[in-house]
Amino acid sequence: MAKKKVEAAEELLNTLGDFTSKENWDKFFSLRGSDDSFEWYAEWANLKDPLLSQLSNFTEILGVSDSSSSASLQILVPGCGNSRLSEHVFDAGFRNITNIDFSKVVISDMLRRNIRSRPDMKWRVMDMTHMQFTDGTFDAVLDKGGLDALMEPEYGTKLGSQYLAEVKRVLKSGGKFVCLTLAESHVLGLLFSKFRFGWKMNLHAIPHKPSNKPVFRTFMVIAEKEKLTVPYQITSSFDQSSLDCDGNQGRGLFQALEAENKIRSECSSGSDILYSLEDLQLGAKGDLKKILLGRRFLLTLGEEGGSRFSYKAVLLDAKKLSNPFVYHCGVFLVPKVRAHEWLFSSEEGQWLVVESSKAARLIMVFLDARHTHASMDDIQKDLSPLVKDLAPGEHDNGSEIPFMMANDGVKQREIVHQVTSAMTGPIIVEDVVYENVDGAVTGLVPSKDLTFRRLTFERSLGLVQSEALVTREGCAKDILGEAERRKTKSSSKSKKKGSQKRSTDSKNILKVDHHYLASSYHIGIISGFMLVASNLESVASSGRTMKTVIIGLGAGLLPMFLHGCMPCLDIEVVELDLIILNMARDYFSFTEDEQLKVHIADGIQFIREVANTKSSSNVTIGHGNEHAFSKEILPSNGNGTSSLVGGKNSTKIDILIIDADSSDSSSGMTCPPADFLEESFLLSVKEALSEGGLFVINLVSRSQTIREMVVSKMKKVFSSLFCLQLEEDVNEVIFALPVDVCVKEDSFPEAALQLQKLLKFTHLERSQNILDTTKRIKCLK
Repeated sequence: MAKKKVEAAEELLNTLGDFTSKENWDKFFSLRGSDDSFEWYAEWANLKDPLLSQLSNFTEILGVSDSSSSASLQILVPGCGNSRLSEHVFDAGFRNITNIDFSKVVISDMLRRNIRSRPDMKWRVMDMTHMQFTDGTFDAVLDKGGLDALMEPEYGTKLGSQYLAEVKRVLKSGGKFVCLTLAESHVLGLLFSKFRFGWKMNLHAIPHKPSNKPVFRTFMVIAEKEKLTVPYQITSSFDQSSLDCDGNQGRGLFQALEAENKIRSECSSGSDILYSLEDLQLGAKGDLKKILLGRRFLLTLGEEGGSRFSYKAVLLDAKKLSNPFVYHCGVFLVPKVRAHEWLFSSEEGQWLVVESSKAARLIMVFLDARHTHASMDDIQKDLSPLVKDLAPGEHDNGSEIPFMMANDGVKQREIVHQVTSAMTGPIIVEDVVYENVDGAVTGLVPSKDLTFRRLTFERSLGLVQSEALVTREGCAKDILGEAERRKTKSSSKSKKKGSQKRSTDSKNILKVDHHYLASSYHIGIISGFMLVASNLESVASSGRTMKTVIIGLGAGLLPMFLHGCMPCLDIEVVELDLIILNMARDYFSFTEDEQLKVHIADGIQFIREVANTKSSSNVTIGHGNEHAFSKEILPSNGNGTSSLVGGKNSTKIDILIIDADSSDSSSGMTCPPADFLEESFLLSVKEALSEGGLFVINLVSRSQTIREMVVSKMKKVFSSLFCLQLEEDVNEVIFALPVDVCVKEDSFPEAALQLQKLLKFTHLERSQNILDTTKRIKCLK
């Protein structure tokens, strides 16, 4: 007889197949009959003590302990089926119980079974994932296998998420969700995450009869609804060694528990974790309707509901509210190709974006591969309803939340050439015409006739490495004059890229003008030459030349400009990538002669070889390239240099300029590469410079912390430091003298005039631009 009963039960279970199907459950309960209850998990004898203990403890928390408290407790049993669980709880004194199930068959059967013996028990046909109860109706929700049934692995978490959202909604503050489950990892993963914020949670193992074979055990998870902003650790009443159950079930449970408690620990410590919108609405990061100065956290948007996509985002409340804000809330979209950049990937960079956005609250949304084929209009429409829930109420004036994105102001772009280098990666040469903007906007203000040729490395996405004015044959003078009049702010290595279209004949039409510097940081570098103006004047008057080394060729614009306006310089450029040199020659009219040479070599090794050259009569610098050269050392004056200024025939360097970019844009420092700021290299620089020499570094970093680190490193080696901060760019030019000399700022005007006399220009306004820039050079104490 017992064997037949087991076989019959198995046959009934096979009729279900899909545990989420109402039709299957109707068929199951019809075959089962009204008088034969089916207990999926533990029997009442095993459940009684731990369950009633939780309910009794619950009434004590409510502050009532007489016999009426149990009867008044509002209890919901979702997915009740034909289990006798609610009947046993009712008989134990908890009389206000509502049972729901989406099977009309089983609700009818249960109503008939209990109408006389338990007339106060309520039975309703209702889908547990869409309940028709008002918020905060129940004190307790008792779930025996309901969540497990919804969590069929092939159907994902959608139904389980909807159900738990309803449970959380219908529970009163202080209420309890008691979930009887087999504690499979995919079920616990959802259960733990949905009750992470605003709930206390503990875990119990339901007692069962000892067995010689591994068995699946029933567990009871209790989530208590509280107003908590910090997640508590999940406690358990057992440990792994004492747990008597199937080995896979036990391992999965403890792995899930350990992983969740680790996440909760990170939340409590303030680590960067992803919050869901539901977490935030439960108060995980405080009241979102109010601006909380300096608040920052990561979140996900659009995982549920009608959104087409999901997004990773970071919410930032401005650190200061003293200034008037243009927007109470704004959205800043970060394209996939720029998400790794320091400005967007680092906390310090993100705060700079907040400051420039003029928004009291900024929601920075990171786009990725999921959004590749969607237009910006589609993204904005999809995000708009999501971000409204994150807008601060106290500053909301009913206006639409603006969407922002980085823009470079380019209205026309033609790709002149593209090539990929094994060292540098993809390289683009492009001709651009900028939008006509007013002088208050960063960038150029050219007319429609002005075209600029730009060199861009894809490894530094969004950043322009070099930029030159290009002119058409026959109208160069007119365009040059207009450029001088209308260029209010100049480009730099921080200028960003925009959309592209291809052209194949631009280089045949336009010619690069090497008498005009489009990059303000290049002008800044030259203005710092006033620090050695006396030495420059002495060299020029004697007919000698100063040995100048530039690390980093780019498009060759700076060395070509210096070669044209300062004939007293003997210039050597060190470039690691031969393809860069070819690009400069072919598309930026770069040429070499006796006073301008290029070495294809490692810049750091180049300087170290110069520094290590003390006594040999011949020095060869270069690494097997056609531009390697030999120099004879003049008799030493006793201190390792031929003179105060080395001169053309000295191995010492008189002016050394580091103008190389970093391949790691996520480091927060675009220029120079970090290796050029190591103390060992700086010491080599000091050794390589002549006594009256000058060391120049083009520093590109938006991080004040990195800037202070760079200055600190340089101060360890050089005692005389100067800086030039370019207001319209992120570039800062740092100058260092190799000897400890007393250079006072009140002597700068005279030195600047000395420098101006040495600059050979046909247009005086160009030297005036450099002279004006010298006024912004400051001593670094």
